[in-house]
Amino acid sequence: MSREIPNLINAKAVMSSSSEKGSVLNPLNQEVICTFPYSTDSEMDAAVASAEKAFETWKETPLPARARLFLRYQELLKKHQDEIAKILAEENGKTFADAQGDVWRGIEVVEHAANISSLIMGETVENVATKIDCYSHRHPIGVCAGITPFNFPAMIPLWQFPMAIACGNTFVMKPSEQDPQTPMRLAELFYEAGAPEGILNVVHGGKDQVNYLLKDPRIKSISFVGSEKVARHVYQTGCQNLKRVQAFSGAKNHMIVLPDAHKEQVINNLVGASCGAAGQRCMAISVAVLVGESQNWIPEITEKIKTLTVGAWDNTKADLGPLVTPQAKDRVQALIQGGEAEGAKLLVDGSEFVHPDYPKGNFIGPTLFDEVHHEMKLYQEEIFGPVLLLVRKNSLDEAIEFINKNPFGNGASIFTRSGYAAREFQNRIEAGHVGINIPIPVPLPFFNFGGWKASMYGSSNSYGKPAVHFFTRIKTMTTRWFDEDSSAEAPHMTIHLK
Repeated sequence: MSREIPNLINAKAVMSSSSEKGSVLNPLNQEVICTFPYSTDSEMDAAVASAEKAFETWKETPLPARARLFLRYQELLKKHQDEIAKILAEENGKTFADAQGDVWRGIEVVEHAANISSLIMGETVENVATKIDCYSHRHPIGVCAGITPFNFPAMIPLWQFPMAIACGNTFVMKPSEQDPQTPMRLAELFYEAGAPEGILNVVHGGKDQVNYLLKDPRIKSISFVGSEKVARHVYQTGCQNLKRVQAFSGAKNHMIVLPDAHKEQVINNLVGASCGAAGQRCMAISVAVLVGESQNWIPEITEKIKTLTVGAWDNTKADLGPLVTPQAKDRVQALIQGGEAEGAKLLVDGSEFVHPDYPKGNFIGPTLFDEVHHEMKLYQEEIFGPVLLLVRKNSLDEAIEFINKNPFGNGASIFTRSGYAAREFQNRIEAGHVGINIPIPVPLPFFNFGGWKASMYGSSNSYGKPAVHFFTRIKTMTTRWFDEDSSAEAPHMTIHLK
């Protein structure tokens, strides 16, 4: 019999009284790993009430004491990194190495939270008028809530609750229904690190439970990561209920390849960035825009993508694992079939891949399309699978214009040796994260993370960072510079543009 996951309310595991249960299926074989409850309204109320009560004392806890909690917590996370990664890989399908990376990127945020004292200092100006001084102080806002996605079940919860709690808030987390064990383990370790009762609560469920959090007046802010349709609903409903909302949503990330780029490096980075994690990440490169003579590299890109190994999470030679659910697999297969029907040229077809050891697995093999055009559904929608689209353009101007027409603006990259081309790209491209000779420009925790256009609704700030005017978009750019022959790398530089 599979294990039922409890809610975590006031630091205690509480079995739900709900008659409605959901199942977490193993992506390799569809066996039930565990079940979870669709929490009742009374259980949702208890979780929020616990956080509200804990806030009264936690907000008065001295900053150094909060910081020391997160120092202990990051030490525990490092000690249990492999254990968490194994739980994550089994329920999500990621390779073990990818799961370890998921956990590690979350640990980096916890380390950042341990530096909270210097992050939330106020401001002081003397003599703003005659013998009048002005001071600003940062205060916690109360109970915050996080709604987390399936694709990064360790990193994204650790984006959310550590920064909120370090700032003196308390937190209610609603994990994804598809891999809830990982966030639960994170919460258990948080209390093992010495967290006071009630400052972090975990409730399980689906749409109804999300709407409860969006409408409860005791919750002051919401952080969400997920699909564009749901992000729009979270943002609109949360704002209608007078909450602060940050809703990270869909993406269609592009990589421009200029003919002067280092070919071998381009191909290696492109294939890894498109098919790694089975394409199930919001910063994956799903479109390569080949400019001019770089279109001659398509045969080599084709051969490289064929070399990728698809396998189970514990296969150390696997480059990617299965998709998270059969429904996700069906959707990607439908988009591949539709793309071919629309006239895109299918160079590598992984849609019917069957693993000999796991015939029921949610596997999609690496897939490559050429001659993709803007009006195709294959291009318009976020695929969220190991599918790379090739688009051909004659110039950098044409490539930038093509990308900027896309409704999403999460990330974009360019590979080139030209400083002029790099600068033109970084200034003109409409994306929140810009990579120059970096395929996936994800910033470290001390930079903002937020997309443009339909990739982000609300403020791009995390809870601990200084306020940014809502009329200003943040662009975080990561650059790697190379020497003349592009074989040796200089230390990378990160440039933060406002």
